Amino acid sequence: MIFKLVEDEKNHVFSVQELNMAAKQILENGLPLLWVRGEISNFVCATSRHWYFSLKDEQAQVRCVMFRHKSQYLDWLPKNGMQVEVLALTTLYEARGEFQLTLEQMRPVGLGALYDAFERLKRKLEAEGLFDAARKRPLPFFPVQIGIITSPQAAALHDVLITLANRMPSTSVVLYPTPVQGEGAAQKIVQAIRLANERAECDVLMLCRGGGSIEDLWAFNEEIVVRAIFASRILIVSGIGHETDVTIADFVVDQRAATPTAAAQLIVPERQELLQRVYNWAQRLAHGKQRQFERVMQQLDYLQRRLVHPAQRIQQQTQHLNHLQRRLETVLAYMLQRQQWRWQSLQRRLDTVCPNIEQFSTRQTILARHLLEVMQRTLERYNARLGSIHQHLDHLDPQQVLARGYSMVRDTRGTIILDSAVLPVGARLDITFAHSWARVELKDKGESFPA
Repeated sequence: MIFKLVEDEKNHVFSVQELNMAAKQILENGLPLLWVRGEISNFVCATSRHWYFSLKDEQAQVRCVMFRHKSQYLDWLPKNGMQVEVLALTTLYEARGEFQLTLEQMRPVGLGALYDAFERLKRKLEAEGLFDAARKRPLPFFPVQIGIITSPQAAALHDVLITLANRMPSTSVVLYPTPVQGEGAAQKIVQAIRLANERAECDVLMLCRGGGSIEDLWAFNEEIVVRAIFASRILIVSGIGHETDVTIADFVVDQRAATPTAAAQLIVPERQELLQRVYNWAQRLAHGKQRQFERVMQQLDYLQRRLVHPAQRIQQQTQHLNHLQRRLETVLAYMLQRQQWRWQSLQRRLDTVCPNIEQFSTRQTILARHLLEVMQRTLERYNARLGSIHQHLDHLDPQQVLARGYSMVRDTRGTIILDSAVLPVGARLDITFAHSWARVELKDKGESFPA
């Protein structure tokens, strides 16, 4: 808009501020984000954590600024003389009228090719299904032996071993020493993975490497390493770099941790936590057993109250039969009394109306005979039933069982013995026969009668 105003009104006089604003607008609208390569010089890190420096080559230089909210994502510190590539927006610092670049990203020269190779290989392997989540295996709950693939001189190895020892001292560790950066590191890592699979002595393998630049971690971006991880029969966990570092190996392993220490924490459970869980389970089991024992005792008390001795049951049945007999006698007496009352009533009526005495006398004789017959049959029926009940009671009488040749064995406390397994040799026993008893001492016992 300001540029158009300059063309339309050529005699308009601008202030310096207006001129710089117009130039800034033209620069920012005319040039998009772009990558620029050059050498760092005059680098300054202000107290505000903003970075100021110049980017130069053999013929020119340009001022650059990278604000703190952008620079905080870099894991390396720029230095004078370093060749870098920056993704920047062209702009003008209005206060001084200086042309400058406002940086969004920065990387050392050569990393662009590495990032491109990283993305190409990542897309290729992802298309082949190497990163498929369905093929990733869950960690064992309690690994007995852990294999660590790293350099013996790695600082991260010390942290991992301390973490494993603190969390689960009983866990064994097998170190597969191998370089994890530099020329030939990828082939050495592949050999270590294959050796661990051939020996098959570990439950879990850990790829261990401390933080570093993309070049330092490049061995874990090599295709041969990724495919060796994919082919491993042993579950593999990666603990490579810092939390912001990502390698292609992280996508294909079964579990990825942010740091080597985090990988150690992921692989083994915490001993104190397991002990607390075992203690809690033991407490729950003890409480459950106690509640079950209380239920059984309560059920035994209930059954004991319901249990009736055969003699007591016979006595109850006899009392019930006596009660029935008394009721029968009462009913019969009442029926006889009613019949007598009826006869007396009829007699009075006959006396009153002067009926045919002979005829009614004959009828009375017949009715009396019928009554006696009915009473006789009723008594016979109840006597037969009473005899059957007495016979049934005789069958239930323990004395009858003893009379058939059986005997009853009890210990000195009076408990009836049903199985010799509960008796020790030498126990004193009381044996009850049909007409006598004897006290004996147990000399031998077995599950069946001796031949």
